[in-house]
Amino acid sequence: MSNDKALLLNPQKVALITKRFALQIVENHKSFENVAILGLQPRGIDLARCVKNEVSNLVGVDLKFGELDHTFFRDDIGRGEIHIPKPSKIEFSTEGMNIIIIDDVLFTGRSVRAAIDAILRYGRPSRIELMVLVERIFERELPIKPDYKGISIDSRKVNQKVKVDWQNDDNVNVWLLNQDKV
Repeated sequence: MSNDKALLLNPQKVALITKRFALQIVENHKSFENVAILGLQPRGIDLARCVKNEVSNLVGVDLKFGELDHTFFRDDIGRGEIHIPKPSKIEFSTEGMNIIIIDDVLFTGRSVRAAIDAILRYGRPSRIELMVLVERIFERELPIKPDYKGISIDSRKVNQKVKVDWQNDDNVNVWLLNQDKV
């Protein structure tokens, strides 16, 4: 299999998007006492932590933060690929909260649906918002749409994959991989 790749986002653009996300949260939420950020395991955690830190730097508020594993709520569990669960780290009730789910890439919407089911085990939020670094359009299987997005890409080609390469908070690259079958 040969791989061709194109850079979608470099570290500078990811940093700008992260700052924009924080500004949008500040703009959209008048008060932060009922706002919480949940990063989706495994690849949404780093972005979620960066956004939380940016909001804290802007307004001096330490938002509630959690890490959510939605493995056992997936609709493809037991259908092929083995998913190894990681522990969720949510030390608050989501009852009545405004929850912002953060993930790296939105593709079919199935992970987000599973995450919503998992969140409901911690209480009934008053609102759930979705933030993603990359929205892959034209392949959604469920009526799920991000409230906050970094970029949107056309992903109608089945041999393409988006890879977020998160080395550290200052070194993040997002690639579009073309995987040609040989």
